[in-house]
Amino acid sequence: MSQDIEAVLMQNLREYSAEVTEKVAKIVTEVGKEMVVDIKNKSPVKTGEYKKGWKMKTETNANGDKSVIAYNKTAPYKTHLLENGHAKTNGGRVNAIPHIKPAEEKAETELMRRIREELGR
Repeated sequence: MSQDIEAVLMQNLREYSAEVTEKVAKIVTEVGKEMVVDIKNKSPVKTGEYKKGWKMKTETNANGDKSVIAYNKTAPYKTHLLENGHAKTNGGRVNAIPHIKPAEEKAETELMRRIREELGR
């Protein structure tokens, strides 16, 4: 009798876990897309190459946890220089234009809010 209850409980927990994982993965993807749009909107524009280059890829680890990576496909070497500022060739500095970190922080807050909302906490 107790083995039947245990089997049913384990099956219910597996189903719940799969459902939660699926919901969280969907939210991660949605928030990731919004983050990339936010980065694009706040990116500096000289020729437009840098701004247009923002892309997103998703990765899933061995546990099934999904993560999102925003990257600049056309000018990856510029991200650090623009985000943090840099020294000029003939002296002086170019001011930082924070556009990645604020979008990342906003996405993190939004992700946690949506997960709590979806899971009822």
